[in-house]
Amino acid sequence: AVVCAWLLADFVNGLVHMYMDSNDRYESIDGPLIANFHLHHKTPRYQLKPVVVVYFVESGSKVWLVPVLLLTALMSRYAVLYPLLFHVLVYFGVASSLAEVSHYLCHTSTSGVVQLLARCRILLPKRHHAGHHLNDNTQYAFLNGVSDPLLNLLAARFCRGYKGHTDLHYAQYQVDGDSR
Repeated sequence: AVVCAWLLADFVNGLVHMYMDSNDRYESIDGPLIANFHLHHKTPRYQLKPVVVVYFVESGSKVWLVPVLLLTALMSRYAVLYPLLFHVLVYFGVASSLAEVSHYLCHTSTSGVVQLLARCRILLPKRHHAGHHLNDNTQYAFLNGVSDPLLNLLAARFCRGYKGHTDLHYAQYQVDGDSR
């Protein structure tokens, strides 16, 4: 259940990343999040912060997570929910909430423990993720990158990429006090 959820979270977060990178609807409700993804391409370095702060600040955008986990808890209490499905949903929520931390550590950490977890593909390897910043329309996963071969096929088929499209919009927005 844990491995399945970890892979699913990597894939779903990669899909969201692909959507954000190829989206230019800055006036929409998710416009600030879209702009934040694009600003990360312009300035891929983060300011160093405690990992706990990064977890709460970056995972705060996952407004869907609390209702999904609440629904999972209610379904397990009041309805028939197969134990495997329950565990996959809970671990998916946990892994998904850790994706931004994995991405942050990929950009900032030189810790031996983080590098070991990245080599084991529990966290996102720095070298693997560099392909997203160096090449256009690839390597969208940011939990551990395992689902990138599938995401790369989807991106090639359905997305224009960001370097020649949405990244050209930098002049249209500016964030005061950008924390990246």
